[in-house]
Amino acid sequence: MKKILFSFCLMALAGQLCAQENFYERWEARTSRTQSRQPSWSVPVVAPYPMLIQVFRADFTRQVTPTHTETWNYGGSRGLNLVPGFNSEFDFYYPPYIQHNSAAKDGFGDVGFLYKYRFFSGNEQHGNYMLSAQVSATIPTGSYSNGSPDASVSPALLAGKGFGRFDVISTLGGSLPTGDTAKIGRTVAWNTVAQYHLGKYLWPEVESNATWFYQGKNDGKMQNFLTPGLMTSRFKFFPNDKKSRTGIAVGAGMQIATSHFHAYNHNLVFTGRFIF
Repeated sequence: MKKILFSFCLMALAGQLCAQENFYERWEARTSRTQSRQPSWSVPVVAPYPMLIQVFRADFTRQVTPTHTETWNYGGSRGLNLVPGFNSEFDFYYPPYIQHNSAAKDGFGDVGFLYKYRFFSGNEQHGNYMLSAQVSATIPTGSYSNGSPDASVSPALLAGKGFGRFDVISTLGGSLPTGDTAKIGRTVAWNTVAQYHLGKYLWPEVESNATWFYQGKNDGKMQNFLTPGLMTSRFKFFPNDKKSRTGIAVGAGMQIATSHFHAYNHNLVFTGRFIF
């Protein structure tokens, strides 16, 4: 009797493992089909992007203020990006840890979420273009004023066009706080990226990151950064397996202030992405 029960347990366990394997296989296949209908451009170092991607991402930045104070951000408000199909992407952004190296208290920032929908796209063989829209939201979970005092909602429109190995991505969005707008202020951000696919793995790029401030302490001001950077394509863990998706991509860039007003002079950015 014990042997029979043990056999049933093994069969049930094997069935559960097979079901899980089939679930992940179906998810990977669906994600691959969804991504096959869009260009295979590299995700920029800093700027938003119209592509649907499935990664776990962590950024690390070092900002140098006009008073020469260094502020480190561990995490960069990045996180888990999932593509369940349906031309959609869902993101969860874990709270970054901010180290000020000044009198300000170190602590964690806000939690964030994002939903993106891809309206139109064509891969390199069918037009090499893309148009998407997204809405992100933050929850005020930050400690010691390292986050916003209120939640915010940020809609954006994202588009791109490729020309052979060269492509241009441009995004326009705004941040709408749910609390005291007169105190917190609103922002409009416009990012434009020019990329070139050099060889098999390298993607040199130049970004323009502009922000306009309305209400709040920076009312009427504008800041802009010019960001040269370099990203890599995915280094696959199993390069001989055509169906395997897992791999890593890395990159770095330097934001350089080009406007009279700027919250910081330079921002060195490192990014690591586990692709699955």
